[in-house]
Amino acid sequence: MNALLSPWTAQFDLPPFAEITDADFAPAFEAALTEARAEIARIAENPEAPTFANTIEALELADETLNRVLGVFYNLAGADSNPTREALQREFSPKLAAYGSEITRNRPLFQRIETLWQARDTLGLTPEQNRVLMLTRRGFVRAGAALEGEAQSRMAEVKERLAVLSTRFTQNLLADERDWFMELSEADLEGLPDFVVASARAAGAEKGAKGPVVTLSRSLIVPFLQFSPRRDLRRKAYEAWSKRGENGGATDNREIAAEILRLRQERAELLGYPNFAAYKLETEMAKTPEAVRDLLMQVWKPARAKAEADAARLEEMMHEDGINGRLEAWDWRYYSEKRRRAEHDLDEAELKPYLQLDRMIEAAFDCATRLFGVTFRPLDVPLYHPDARAWEAMKDGKHLAVFIGDYFARGSKRSGAWCSAFREQQKLAGEIRPVVVNVCNFAKPAEGEPALLSYDDARTLFHEFGHALHQMLSDVTYASISGTSVPRDFVELPSQLYEHWLEVPEVLGKYATHAVTGEPMPKPMLDRLLAAQTYDMGFQTVEYVASALVDLAFHDGPAPADPMAAQAAELERIGMPHAIRMRHATPHFAHVFAGDGYSSGYYSYMWSEVMDADAFQAFEEVGDAFDPATADRLERFILSAGGSQEADAAYTAFRGRMPGPEALLKGRGLDG
Repeated sequence: MNALLSPWTAQFDLPPFAEITDADFAPAFEAALTEARAEIARIAENPEAPTFANTIEALELADETLNRVLGVFYNLAGADSNPTREALQREFSPKLAAYGSEITRNRPLFQRIETLWQARDTLGLTPEQNRVLMLTRRGFVRAGAALEGEAQSRMAEVKERLAVLSTRFTQNLLADERDWFMELSEADLEGLPDFVVASARAAGAEKGAKGPVVTLSRSLIVPFLQFSPRRDLRRKAYEAWSKRGENGGATDNREIAAEILRLRQERAELLGYPNFAAYKLETEMAKTPEAVRDLLMQVWKPARAKAEADAARLEEMMHEDGINGRLEAWDWRYYSEKRRRAEHDLDEAELKPYLQLDRMIEAAFDCATRLFGVTFRPLDVPLYHPDARAWEAMKDGKHLAVFIGDYFARGSKRSGAWCSAFREQQKLAGEIRPVVVNVCNFAKPAEGEPALLSYDDARTLFHEFGHALHQMLSDVTYASISGTSVPRDFVELPSQLYEHWLEVPEVLGKYATHAVTGEPMPKPMLDRLLAAQTYDMGFQTVEYVASALVDLAFHDGPAPADPMAAQAAELERIGMPHAIRMRHATPHFAHVFAGDGYSSGYYSYMWSEVMDADAFQAFEEVGDAFDPATADRLERFILSAGGSQEADAAYTAFRGRMPGPEALLKGRGLDG
């Protein structure tokens, strides 16, 4: 029996990870795809008149087995890849695109949906059902269901090709990140804190090197750039990091990016839009490219001014060290760290022992308990990797979700941090509770040593757990609007909002305890840490906003023939500071090119930040970061509601109004 297709009998219906082999995926996929096609045909060919139940609800359940199989496969392919899984990704992606096109090209099926849409006012639907009907019809239309003949066929070809290209982009990037490392001699370790040395030795052991190495994992390369006094080594490491996907040969992503942009433009034109940004943003909160650019430029101008002033000071420090010339990108983090120690008396090497991974997990859990009444207990269950661990989330004495945390970097895991689900919440097929996973890339400690985080790592942990809460607290009937199934520029609100609780003094005061002594972080250090939260914010804002503006420029107009030239032109237009690079240059901009999710949408983090800064003010205005009434509104109108209403209506229900950028600028220290 195929473990993916057999009934799952593990506790909480968890996937039978211990029984699943790579040989199970292809036959399970084919069987599930065949079943889903049969279900679609049954719905489309139903001789009965269309009803919400026999058409829309039936569609919601049509690919239940397929979603179960793919939920396991794609989570493992991202978090624990291998050559077999990479080959399967390349095989599955065009088949899934073809399946999606078959559904939207199914005329009898679309006609049933259209019939229901035209009669919607007479169907007696609930608000949630009305919402699902609207989203279903809109999804079909935007996928090309209303196209005919050659245009519809071409749309299917475009989507299949995009699926192939995005998979190649992702796998090329993973290959570059996995294969590059820089060996360090014992002398090269001079000046590095113990935690960086330990991480470099652990990375060397994983790579099979004779000694310590620097890899392209953010959790290792960033502290190396912060602390290594060897400018030559910083430059070598930084240039390798910034050249991911741009090294020529089989893993070069530049031509792939160009073709993706051309196909997206064609896709938009087939649907009657002038460009891909106009198509993509129509269903987001922002609505138009002009609205996005307006927000980004409001933030860009003060951020650039702050970054330029900071660059001048860092360059002075570099000259004081006897190094002439301009401050470069591989110098910024090193001199910024020195400046932070001097001006804020904060040394990350001194700070890190107080930020233990296990204690920060406890802190994130405790905040969820105090805000929403969610409690967590460890689970001893088989998972897909020895580093992953699981907890049962409960609320009001009832099972809420299974939460899986997979925190350590490894060569088989793609870079970054994300939240996904093996199973989403819904009620249509019974009371289905979610299985949610947070995946991060923190440095793994040596055997027997505690895992220590930087403050940015701790913030990432809270961020991804905010996404997880959005999934776990979801309370809707239909999976299509469950949890994080909301507009892209709204989905980051819960995650970015949750970061604020890390900065609540009583949270760090309780959970920031020393890994050796167990003593809490000294109050003067805690005060300095919180006072420095806007330190280097010019740099952080510039590298992010530049990436968002380049993403928008790629899609707001004809597709550029040469994306690298278009990137350079946009950076010159906005006046990119010399010593700062985009957070994600085009050849490794996975948010934009590994799929459509954040294409024309990388701005969404900042759009959501406008709301999260204002939303946390709701707690500050009542003088209590854990105010029960405010937390209840947050849960009812945003966290549990999924995509059951328009995002601006959900936010207004919570806050009473929509926000402006003032709280964001103040929170980033850019309001001066």
